[in-house]
Amino acid sequence: MSDLHLVISTYAGLEEVLADEIRALGGRDIDIHTRAVSCTGDKGFMYKANFSLRTALRVMVKVSSFTVSSEEDLYKGVMETDWSAYMSVEQTFAVRCILNSRLFDNNLYPALKAKDAIADQFRNNGGARPNVDKDHPDLEVIVFISKDQCQVLLNSSGASLHLRGYRKEVDKAPLSEVLAAGIILLSGWEPHLPLVDFMCGSGTIPIEAALIAARIPPGTFRKSFAFEKWPDYDDELNKLIKDKQLERIVDSEVRIYGNELNKYVLQKARENVEAAGVEDMVQLSCGDFRDFNPDLKRGVIIINPPYGEKLEVDDMEKLYAAIGTKLKHQYAGFMAWIFTGSPEGARAIGLRPNRRIKLFNGPLECRLLGFELFEGKKNERHLKKEV
Repeated sequence: MSDLHLVISTYAGLEEVLADEIRALGGRDIDIHTRAVSCTGDKGFMYKANFSLRTALRVMVKVSSFTVSSEEDLYKGVMETDWSAYMSVEQTFAVRCILNSRLFDNNLYPALKAKDAIADQFRNNGGARPNVDKDHPDLEVIVFISKDQCQVLLNSSGASLHLRGYRKEVDKAPLSEVLAAGIILLSGWEPHLPLVDFMCGSGTIPIEAALIAARIPPGTFRKSFAFEKWPDYDDELNKLIKDKQLERIVDSEVRIYGNELNKYVLQKARENVEAAGVEDMVQLSCGDFRDFNPDLKRGVIIINPPYGEKLEVDDMEKLYAAIGTKLKHQYAGFMAWIFTGSPEGARAIGLRPNRRIKLFNGPLECRLLGFELFEGKKNERHLKKEV
């Protein structure tokens, strides 16, 4: 089975985490880029990557690359690929352009030229032109132009892999499943430690933590992947890959606690937890986080407090100050991680972070702040150690 060159996209800041996942899964020739990791692997690895990677957004297969200096170069370069190997004339397709070049004014025209090249090839070979379906194509072609280099990629995933399939109901501003998984992996949390999210919203962080603890592949809940419509799709191989990954699932005694103030949002979290099949690992409660007091001596806290437009700066600072007070007085011995897009809120916490990791939630630049919590002042702690 010949190797494929894969480009696997993710959120900015999660590239190293994704690279580690790819390496553990068996990917080779790993290279880290901005918001993506490239690697090589066979068809089975491509199936496995879609099914098992927690921090991947899309798994793309590179079919060609060439230098481009004009629209004619783009048209000819796309035309050189034998598109009948990837789709039939009866199937639909769509072309999306990612542009990082001054050669074109916008990404719509290059996408149109690439679409014409593919359709014209079918017509020139004596057939009809295949139809375009922008919303649900059988084949999505991605044209990535960076300076004078063009890569032509096929989206093997279909819809973004953050759409796991377990989330039946969401809050108004849900955290992406991929971002939640990345935050958990960045935190260094291990399932022998309790995990606490006392602002859990619709439950994404607790659910992703439970999936990690029990080694449940994130693709378990997906109904389909785009590669299943490709002419060379091997159903038997895909079933074998899935079965092998599902055999890795373990019974976990992990303790994960989620708390949410809004009872209606909490009900959504309960439904999502049940849909993911992790209700034996996740304990949910309703109430103000200030009153949330699990009987724990140590563990890891991961929270994603609100930082949207609905909160005024004064409200933001009060909320984050209350979080800092809660962490300082109740969670000595814990490691706490706060993911936020509010610099004002971060400053109001009143604790000095040990770690600062830049991440993005969509276009918004955020920080994942890590706090080592202990009793007393830091200098007092060091004096106790020396004694």
